Amino acid sequence: MERRSFIKRAGAVAVGGAAASTLATPAIAQQRIEMVIVSSWGRDFPGLGTGAQRLAQKIQDTSDGRIQVKYFAAGERVGAFDAFDEVASGNAQAYHAADYYWKGKHPAWAYFTSVPFGLTCTEMAAWIHHMGGQQLWDKLAAEYGLKCLPSGNTGVQMGGWFNKEINSADDLKGLKMRIPGLGGDVMAKLGASPVSLPGGQIYENLVSGAIDATEWVGPWNDYAMKFYEAAKYYYYPGFHEPGGYNSLGMNAEWWGSLSKSDQMIIEACASQANDLSYSEYNANNGKYLAKLVNEHGVIVKEFGDEVYDAFGDASAEVFEETRAHSALAAEVHDSFAAARAEVGGWMKLSESGYYAQRNRVLGL
Repeated sequence: MERRSFIKRAGAVAVGGAAASTLATPAIAQQRIEMVIVSSWGRDFPGLGTGAQRLAQKIQDTSDGRIQVKYFAAGERVGAFDAFDEVASGNAQAYHAADYYWKGKHPAWAYFTSVPFGLTCTEMAAWIHHMGGQQLWDKLAAEYGLKCLPSGNTGVQMGGWFNKEINSADDLKGLKMRIPGLGGDVMAKLGASPVSLPGGQIYENLVSGAIDATEWVGPWNDYAMKFYEAAKYYYYPGFHEPGGYNSLGMNAEWWGSLSKSDQMIIEACASQANDLSYSEYNANNGKYLAKLVNEHGVIVKEFGDEVYDAFGDASAEVFEETRAHSALAAEVHDSFAAARAEVGGWMKLSESGYYAQRNRVLGL
């Protein structure tokens, strides 16, 4: 008798517990979260645009639709360079862009995309995730009401497109070149006139002669932009952007209102986007470099040591000026420089050493 009573009571508890769980699930599912993402990239632009669109869809799918994401490419809601203010003001929840676009607000923003003689994608990941980089990014972003996560990387970029050969630093003088970030400041030190243009406006300015040169990304993206129609000299390697991070920048108040699980969903999706972006660029750049050369007669040239030394000297001046901006700028630069020395020293023996020997043996 007692056994039968116990079984009945246990069954009632089990049914009650099951009912509670069943009720909780749809209640949670009904809590829809709106996430508007504004971007600095054109709709369906290879890599940058498609990667941001893929991230937006991934966040919605991973949350089973609880996070309803509306994505706007550059110009669809705000201009490419207006994404920061749109999110900081709370008019949108997030942006996808390159944070060095905001260096006019604070020069330290440049370090979280890429800076001259900076960190490669691999080195950047070490700094951001394990050497205090994310904490400094958070500190800077908090001053503007933002929270930022890495969400894409283009790898080492090309040095740019020029309408004449660059045989010495003197050949840079007087050039009007589209180049943002601290790289633009370096070019200014060398007598060039840096211009900041969103991607969608570069081609028309290059073709019209409004600018004499431009950097963008690498062969995959540059082929899509048809820069070969206006310039034939394609220089490498880019000193200015050795591992260009893209950022998912979110309104900090909105981010703080999310549950821990929702934050983890977004973090996981952004991390995957970062990995997919880097691998996608590496998978495509070689193929499109061959097309540029073989189909369009592009002349690929390496910057000489004299030119690269000039880049280095000018970069040192720019870094000193950046450090002098504020205590936070100095803190970010010093942390970055320490990581570059420590991780770079290892990479010299590991990846760089291996590449050199592998390419020698295989004749690559």
